[in-house]
Amino acid sequence: MKKTFICTILYAFLLILRAGCQESGYGPGFQTIMNTNPAYSGGEGDGMLRLSYLNFYPGNNFNLHSFFISYDTYVSGLHGGTGAWLSNDYLGGIINDLRGGLSYSYHLQVDRNFYINAGLSASFYHRGINRSNIILPDQVDALNGISSSSGETLTTRGRTVFDVGAGFLFIMGRYFGSISFNHLAKPDLSGDGTSGERLNRKATIRFSGSFEINQKIHLNAVPVYFGELQGNRFLTGIGGVIESPIFSINAMLLTNSAKDLDLQSGFSIKKGPLMIYYNYCFNISSGNKLLPASLLHQAGITVSVKNIDKRKIINTINYPKL
Repeated sequence: MKKTFICTILYAFLLILRAGCQESGYGPGFQTIMNTNPAYSGGEGDGMLRLSYLNFYPGNNFNLHSFFISYDTYVSGLHGGTGAWLSNDYLGGIINDLRGGLSYSYHLQVDRNFYINAGLSASFYHRGINRSNIILPDQVDALNGISSSSGETLTTRGRTVFDVGAGFLFIMGRYFGSISFNHLAKPDLSGDGTSGERLNRKATIRFSGSFEINQKIHLNAVPVYFGELQGNRFLTGIGGVIESPIFSINAMLLTNSAKDLDLQSGFSIKKGPLMIYYNYCFNISSGNKLLPASLLHQAGITVSVKNIDKRKIINTINYPKL
């Protein structure tokens, strides 16, 4: 019975994906930012390698996992930054979304203390479906259990589509903000040409700043605002980070169009070029009363692999450790 319930939930999740064409979201964190805003390419100057693992709804046996890797760096000959990223979303053994892209960001100094990065990205999106793990409603019999055949048809043919995105990053002193637009091509994951099967365009904004708390120990407070809009779905949050050169903690309250209220918190530890981080998101209240308390675990590593004398070349930012 438990297995049947899980399969039914996953099938409902598949229908939601099919109806709304929503993709797996990685939340407000800056360690996976390369898949949403190409303007951040080379934004830290150094070559940055980022790896993340995300486990959605942990403890509920839904088997929803994501893996993310990216690399970006500043290239003086291009007057900007370049980057590449790859992600794999494994959704319950039914859906497998493989995504990847390349990005370029032009770094422009507008004034003595004002900089603009303008970025473009080109990406692909491949969705595969494993029909053998799907139990459709007409296969469930209250007396005889689950039958092997179904009268319903469900395509299992994988599909690959290409997409483009754009973004801007504005840096002024201790403040910075960004806006990006993804799925500008509104790619069709089904191939049947209907508007309901296309990925909706997604707009994402971020604002942040850095304020010194204690100069002696280099302790800073970093407030962060995040907002995302895709179709009729939105996600927004406000929070911040208390960070030192070695250790940081963060927390952010999030709400969405389903009237959920979530809290994400975490920490990071930095030693030389290596940083490890962990974030946990849990539900405080659910608009439909269906969400479990535990929503997301995220763990990862960031490595600086190429040192640039950025003070003489470009203005860079230190991403909030979120």
